[in-house]
Amino acid sequence: MFEKILIANRGEIAVRILRTCKSMGIRSVAVYSEPDFRSIHVKEADEAVLLGGARPVESYLHMDKIIAAALATGCQAIHPGYGFLSENAEFAEKTTAAGLTFIGPPASVIAAMGDKIAAKKLAGKARMPVVPGIVEPVATYEEAVAAADTVGYPVLLKPAAGGGGKGMRAVDRPEEMASALALCQQETQKSFGDARIFVERYIKKPRHIEIQILADRHGNVVHLGERECSIQRRYQKIIEESPSCALDPALRAKMGALACELAKTAGYVNAGTVEFIVDERGDFFFLEMNTRLQVEHPVTELVNGIDLVEHQLRIAFGHRLPFTQEQVTLSGWAMEVRICAEDPRRGFAPSVGLITRYAEPRGKDLRVDSGVDAGSTVSVYYDPMLAKVITWGENREAARRKMVQALNGYHIEGISTNIDFANQILTHPVFVRGELSTDFIPTHLLDPDMKLAAPQEVLHGMATATTLIYHLRENLLQDSLRPLKSRVGVAVPAREDFEYVTKHEEHIFHIRLEKKGGDLQWQVLVNNVAYQVITPPMEFYRRRLKLSINGQDAFFRLKYSGNFIEAAHCGVSGTFEIYNPREWQLAGHMPPPTERLGGNVLDCPMPGLVVAVKVKEGERVFRGQELVILESMKMESAVSALGDGVIESVCVQPGDAVETGTVLVHFKND
Repeated sequence: MFEKILIANRGEIAVRILRTCKSMGIRSVAVYSEPDFRSIHVKEADEAVLLGGARPVESYLHMDKIIAAALATGCQAIHPGYGFLSENAEFAEKTTAAGLTFIGPPASVIAAMGDKIAAKKLAGKARMPVVPGIVEPVATYEEAVAAADTVGYPVLLKPAAGGGGKGMRAVDRPEEMASALALCQQETQKSFGDARIFVERYIKKPRHIEIQILADRHGNVVHLGERECSIQRRYQKIIEESPSCALDPALRAKMGALACELAKTAGYVNAGTVEFIVDERGDFFFLEMNTRLQVEHPVTELVNGIDLVEHQLRIAFGHRLPFTQEQVTLSGWAMEVRICAEDPRRGFAPSVGLITRYAEPRGKDLRVDSGVDAGSTVSVYYDPMLAKVITWGENREAARRKMVQALNGYHIEGISTNIDFANQILTHPVFVRGELSTDFIPTHLLDPDMKLAAPQEVLHGMATATTLIYHLRENLLQDSLRPLKSRVGVAVPAREDFEYVTKHEEHIFHIRLEKKGGDLQWQVLVNNVAYQVITPPMEFYRRRLKLSINGQDAFFRLKYSGNFIEAAHCGVSGTFEIYNPREWQLAGHMPPPTERLGGNVLDCPMPGLVVAVKVKEGERVFRGQELVILESMKMESAVSALGDGVIESVCVQPGDAVETGTVLVHFKND
């Protein structure tokens, strides 16, 4: 086996590869950019090499620097992880030419299969069903419109050189093409160093199903079942699971056999993924092949009981696969949630800054792959994914319930994350029924009119948790003085019941706390509904609270500010106000907060870098017109005019770093 390898990546995937190396006795070398000097993957590696500045082209995309680092540290191989250079044929070729082993398929196979256009041609020759489209790349607006006219709207613009949702846009009509094509080309150039885009039919409401394969150098190919990756936002996956509700054993065998046949035809070696979409009629189409490890590989590991990174290393060294297709068995169900630095309440705007508090969930059949900790800095230069939570259960519902509880106990402060949004998905009745598609989020969670009311048991649980924690904190001093009072002759009987009024948004909860059998056991009446509650000792100061409610464990994330307590549980989050009855009578109704008026300025909606300014002083603009293009976390977003007006001054220029709230443009007063 290899004695030392270099890991050409960062974040959670670098940490995950490092840990397999340690278990196999392989020494590891990390590479890092200047902002990543304190990152976990740098600390855990046996050695670390600084590549350069913050921008990926100066560090994680700089092939020559990475190969030089591997040679200088005596490495025998390079593992590219995913993203960055993992599907770059030139990098694989340069690695091999330098006398190093590239832990992945040969460069020629990456060129054939990692290139989405070439892969579609090869799949067509192999008689796999493919999504209708134009397999030649488009470079200009005219070419893109002509291709779309041939395919038929709506169409999907996709990068030829990579995946992960980068550089993808759906286009419903010709007038959207110019802007969408420009953004796609800019994003894919930054992410993969290749601006080629191709056009295919956009199939509405499909399921996204992928087959994991392993192939050794001796001609052996197996598949390890499927993953359902339909829960997506902007074509980036959020929740994955294995197996899929949509596949029966016969369809699984058919899709798996096709995936293996495609790999054999291409001469594939190492781990790879063949992706399909399944339409509403149950027909499936080849989508692409990812010539690398996938972000969602842990769900396959949990249902198969194997370490995919270990097999990658063994295959790269020349070992044969230790099992046949007949020996592959799937056990139970696994789910994964990607934890990202973004604010779902602000259109998923990236969130950057210092992580001030960090605590991961723990437990049986629960795994967290993380690249951050307390003190980590999240910057605008890299992907927003911070970590992944993976759970296993005997069936889908068991895995889902375990995931809900795990996210309830995942505590991150300092930045915004999608933890509670993911829990909204997991607890949505349609998700619970397994009725999934790539349109799930826009269909069920982005329309304010379709917002589901929080279940009573969730709100009652949150009201119970916040009231109990408030009560324990407020009464700590009085309880500590009770023995002193008894010694000076002024003892009074200890109270055994307490009343509070707790408010959350439009909900009012009248709560009665009654001690039962000691300080840890309570009967709690919430609007006359009784719950038997057990509290852990000394939990009054913690930000993660675990209660037993009617015999079931429940986890809550809390943040205190006097009688205001922010709480999150099962996808519901918000502030709870706690009063005793007399205070409630005096408090009345608080006036609603006033919103800051935008005035004659356009504020920046997210932190990032200004890529382009598309207007100038004195220009008349119209509502919806793109004024400034921002890059944040490897994605580009347009900031558009909120109304008609005339530009008085432009306050930024390309290359500027901006924060949320920075004024981008001043408009003339009416």
